[in-house]
Amino acid sequence: MKVQTTRLLNRRTLATAALSVAMLAVTACGGGSTDTAAGESAAPTDLAEGGSTTLTMWVDAERAPALEQIAADFKEDTGISIDLAVKDFAAVRDDFITQVPTGNGPDLIVGPHDWIGTFVENGVVAPIELGDKAGEFQESALQAMSYEGSLYGVPYAVENIALLRNTDMVSEASETFDQVIEKGQAAVDAGEAEFPFLVGLDPKQADPYHMYPFQTSMGVPVFAQNEDGSYDPSKLMLGEPNGVEFAKKLVEWGDTGSGVLNSNITGDIAKEKFLAGESPYYLTGPWNVPAAQEAGINLAIDPLPTVGDEPAQPFIGVNGFFISSQSSNALAANEFAVNYLTTEEAQDAMFSVGGRPPALTASFDKAASDPVVAAFGEIGANGVPMPAVPEMQAVWADWGATELALIKGAVKPEEAWPAMVKNIEQKIAAG
Repeated sequence: MKVQTTRLLNRRTLATAALSVAMLAVTACGGGSTDTAAGESAAPTDLAEGGSTTLTMWVDAERAPALEQIAADFKEDTGISIDLAVKDFAAVRDDFITQVPTGNGPDLIVGPHDWIGTFVENGVVAPIELGDKAGEFQESALQAMSYEGSLYGVPYAVENIALLRNTDMVSEASETFDQVIEKGQAAVDAGEAEFPFLVGLDPKQADPYHMYPFQTSMGVPVFAQNEDGSYDPSKLMLGEPNGVEFAKKLVEWGDTGSGVLNSNITGDIAKEKFLAGESPYYLTGPWNVPAAQEAGINLAIDPLPTVGDEPAQPFIGVNGFFISSQSSNALAANEFAVNYLTTEEAQDAMFSVGGRPPALTASFDKAASDPVVAAFGEIGANGVPMPAVPEMQAVWADWGATELALIKGAVKPEEAWPAMVKNIEQKIAAG
């Protein structure tokens, strides 16, 4: 039986709603004022008075079509146009940071939550006040979009990885990674598969993101977390005692070991091989599920298997909408973000093009009628937000390069892992 993703789009009428919930953010951006008491509803008289009659949003090609109807609704209601400027995702973050201070940047941008720390550090985004609407979103999504006590984005999707299983090769889920390897190897030995397990590895940086659930299962997170779930970048946890033990596992699984992790298998190759039915397992995210379904694979979405004694916690990525601190019309930008991008119509539309579980609870509940969405959502509920602190930028390069060297069997775990930790600590200290 094939699992199919349901595409839901629930069009509902939008009315111009209150700006009172966005008052603090507008004030911070130098916007207008209102006499309405906090918490009350008041329709804006003329949003054009706040500045430009055209707002520009930077968005990638995949997501732009989903926003066209929402932009049209906003223009019809307010007379203000939304220019959906398609940008290359790989360069858009740095371009935003560079151009906002010059006044040439957009009014809004679409992107992942882990950009927030760098955005705030550079002063290029404004805080957002959702008011009562905050209660309509998943708490983990709001937590990820917050930084130092303030909310900086309207979340629309929560994503994480899971283990995709070809049920024609392996009929039941496994609890541990050892069991996954055993069943995968059995499929290879039976001539049903070429690879026991697939995950894409970057030829220069491996993939700490996909390996993270195995690492957390061994009790080795990146940073310590405070009681509210925020990260404490002053406490790097990669140097925990089991860090070296995890490094040994990478060698054991790698090119000079069992070959379960193959440094020559890139992301594109892993996807190609799984779609061709050459492995029972594929560690990936919801973005690759539609292609697997189209390839006719009978698919199951399994919980992440453990390696150690702790739960296998994946990174949670939350995508959302950010407002520039230098928006040409902060009043209108906040109206669009707070009262249009938070609607079921907007959140359903974004789900329809990306397949990522919606952040708005009402939209997620509808989407979760699809067992694929429900499964990813359940796994994500046990995950942790990818750190949005600026210090995380000092982690990725050494982390990835070290993991790749370990997978290739080119370094000794007891030497390479501590050296990596030391290098990262020095980079963080240097600022």
